[in-house]
Amino acid sequence: MGIGGISIWQLLIILVIVVLLFGTKKLRSLGGDLGSAIKNFKDSMQEGRDESEKKDDDNIIEHDDKNVHNQQRQEDKDKSSR
Repeated sequence: MGIGGISIWQLLIILVIVVLLFGTKKLRSLGGDLGSAIKNFKDSMQEGRDESEKKDDDNIIEHDDKNVHNQQRQEDKDKSSR
């Protein structure tokens, strides 16, 4: 028994029919196109992750800058009230 109740012989017959219908050159170019589409998808997903991490880092830095600025204002306020 093969995959999902399909025997190995049935899979081979289907493969032969597909090769006869489309030809090996068309299947090869289709495989290459599919491979490059998957590669481009993975690359764009990685770029999205990198941009998201950079944005998160920028937000953390901006938040830290605001905290430092607020602390400096509080210290100035404390000095002036003395």
